[in-house]
Amino acid sequence: MKPQTSSQAGTFESSDVIFLIEPLPEKSGRKIELFSTVLHQYGESFKKTVVEMLDQYEMTDVHLIARDKGALEPTIKARLETAIKRSLGIHEGTVI
Repeated sequence: MKPQTSSQAGTFESSDVIFLIEPLPEKSGRKIELFSTVLHQYGESFKKTVVEMLDQYEMTDVHLIARDKGALEPTIKARLETAIKRSLGIHEGTVI
């Protein structure tokens, strides 16, 4: 699925993560930018979680920016799921 609109979820607070999603032109693929205070230690795990969630929703032609302040995996998944659903226009289970 391709994002319909730009969206975001999360905060810049400690132990949280903010995701920004923007649609890209057709056949652009995925552009993923990850920034984290713990990227050195958990970067591979963080990237794997992000890619798995994008695969789960079959997201294509998307620019995703993540700014992490040490969020745990359940928080990462919840924030990313919310950003993805908002970008797809699915508002069930999200707060606008």
